[in-house]
Amino acid sequence: MSNVSSYALRMARLSAQIFGDVVRPTDSKSMKVVKLFSEQPLAKQKEVYSWYPPHNTYYGLMKKLRYFGLYRDEHQDFKEEMRRLKKLRGKEKPKKGEGKRALKRK
Repeated sequence: MSNVSSYALRMARLSAQIFGDVVRPTDSKSMKVVKLFSEQPLAKQKEVYSWYPPHNTYYGLMKKLRYFGLYRDEHQDFKEEMRRLKKLRGKEKPKKGEGKRALKRK
């Protein structure tokens, strides 16, 4: 028989429950699972989520610098020039409510 009283056993379980330990005695295989679940998730670990640079922030900064004339984005310049040339030829996208379907109703 166990030489620990039922009160001491209940208090040990309660203390384990309060402080986040394993409540009932478990073997090493089960403790591996407990340890795995007690660790912080991989996606919330600093070295994982800070691996890539903050692209959204960089994009906003470069956009502002381009607006002020301090940065030259040749690809964006090219896209704007193509849009301007399309507009000159009358090939730009119609405004909302002026498309083919809207013109059919009139």
